[in-house]
Amino acid sequence: MQKNYDVIVVGGGHAGSEAALACAHRGDKTLLISLNIKMIANMPCNPSIGGSAKGIVVREVDALGGFMGKVCDSEYLQMKMLNTKKGPGVQCLRAQADKKRYPHHMQEVLLNTPNLDILEDEVKGILYEGNKILGVYTPDKKIYSKAVILTTGTYMNSDILRGHTKISEGPDGEKPSIGLSDCLREMGIKLQRLKTGTPQRIAKESIDYSQTEVQYGNVEDQAFSYETHSFIKIKDQIPCYLIYTTPETHEIIRAHLGESAMYGGMVEGVGPRYCPSIEDKIVRFSDKPRHQLFLEPESYDTNSIYLQGFSTSMPEYVQDLMVHSLPGLQNAKILKYAYAIEYDALETEEFDSTLMVKKYPGLFIGGQICGTSGYEEAAGLGLMAGINASLYIKNEEPFILKRDEAYIGVMIDDLITKGAKEPYRLLSSRAEYRLLLRSDNADLRLTEYGYKYGLIGKERYTNFLEKKAKFERISKILEETYFGATSKVNDYLIKLGYEKLTYGVNGKDLLKRNGVAYSELKNYLNLDENLSLDTLSEFELEVSIKYEGYIESERKEAQKFRKLEDIKLSKETDYSLMDGLRLEARQKLNAVKPLTIGQASRISGVNPSDISILVMNLKKGKKI
Repeated sequence: MQKNYDVIVVGGGHAGSEAALACAHRGDKTLLISLNIKMIANMPCNPSIGGSAKGIVVREVDALGGFMGKVCDSEYLQMKMLNTKKGPGVQCLRAQADKKRYPHHMQEVLLNTPNLDILEDEVKGILYEGNKILGVYTPDKKIYSKAVILTTGTYMNSDILRGHTKISEGPDGEKPSIGLSDCLREMGIKLQRLKTGTPQRIAKESIDYSQTEVQYGNVEDQAFSYETHSFIKIKDQIPCYLIYTTPETHEIIRAHLGESAMYGGMVEGVGPRYCPSIEDKIVRFSDKPRHQLFLEPESYDTNSIYLQGFSTSMPEYVQDLMVHSLPGLQNAKILKYAYAIEYDALETEEFDSTLMVKKYPGLFIGGQICGTSGYEEAAGLGLMAGINASLYIKNEEPFILKRDEAYIGVMIDDLITKGAKEPYRLLSSRAEYRLLLRSDNADLRLTEYGYKYGLIGKERYTNFLEKKAKFERISKILEETYFGATSKVNDYLIKLGYEKLTYGVNGKDLLKRNGVAYSELKNYLNLDENLSLDTLSEFELEVSIKYEGYIESERKEAQKFRKLEDIKLSKETDYSLMDGLRLEARQKLNAVKPLTIGQASRISGVNPSDISILVMNLKKGKKI
């Protein structure tokens, strides 16, 4: 370890791992400081990666040059494509990852990355002079750097809560980060208290699986990373199991509601609305007779089963009653009891679209300290914080993804403009351009950026350009190839329920028909061998053609709103002095300091009349 670095990353979770790797691969001398090296990239809650919207973020991280997707592709138990009966705009992968092997693999990547040192220590505070960031300090040393990235996850002043018991402890029984929160407050940075939780772990040999419904994987030829070409056959994947709560479960929870940390007054922080505890579900959805739960294996190397959907802050003896009331778990052995965890995070008004703290240039944040939840959100934020910290120390323009470019862009913009008074979770409904932000086309959207910022190598970029060229060539062949009454393609169309062709139809129009798949239609095209595509690429090409009209419509809509994104606003503007703005708008604009008119228009509390005032001031030549 040196005394001086370009970038120091504090925290070794999913955000910290991506941030450190991004900086190191861009040539910055980087130090990652973790409380426990063996817990780097740990999955203290659900050992899964991906899911609704989140799976698309993992693909985006990969397309930008991040590592979460690659590592998960090597260390998963089961892979599923979700929402297959819905449109391509909401389809995405979800992997049951290996809780033991995934972090070990990521640790190996980090430990063998040039320009990256790893230190096991506790950061107590930030070194600064005025508003200039100088580095960090631990209990016994000062380490200097040009930029610092805080990726502390749920560790800052964290408390574990079960019943009326509160213990100063981090996730998975680790020690908390104490001292850093106090330093940030002394620096004038506002913090908020947030809460999340995790369910019980059950010994798999104590479960009666005859009372459960088996849930298999459904994908064996796709992966998160565009560089992955080795897959696990469905028959070799590990199944999960579905069960439901019972009337007895609900009675037990209601009878002991006052003993829950959440309902007993112990909880200060705000929990995630879209991932509630089981007692919260029972209270909020009292009309529901049952709630679904999943029994999910955690690793090839342990007997631990994750009880998905049964998060609680009840005392342990009540958890025993709750778990034993479930089908198949009457004799279950609980390996680890559920808990709620509270922790400190930054108020979202404290940082900007580059994830830099406004009052302290050079201080960046990523992951749950930003007010989010989830490994995937953390990885995306950590990657962006890493890129922008690296750009900052080189005096280069920051990297800001737009809402029509990536879910990562949607997430950061939401945090900046809408805030997060509870742990923010990405949902497909948060994106207004879902057909543009598909799981299949993340490479077409973002690989250029990954290459531009030095995180995608020359070989991968060349392969990407070749793929784009193939798409263009195949699309042209489809457009120029006509099928008629004598074509063999009629056999395929008749099988799908269509009538025989009576006039010439080109391949592109045939592919737009419901049920017609490129994987079959290609057999009737005169294609060279060098135009072959893998399964994911075939699907990507097919979707781009089938939904061509809708995609173009969304693109035009996005371009229309991009005009507002091109109208820049100054960070120095004092909106309290601007005539015509409502009081709430002045307060919100001063808190957020939007970079563009488009961003200003999305701030909660700023209405169209306020935007008109801003535009009018710009037209009058005022610098705002």
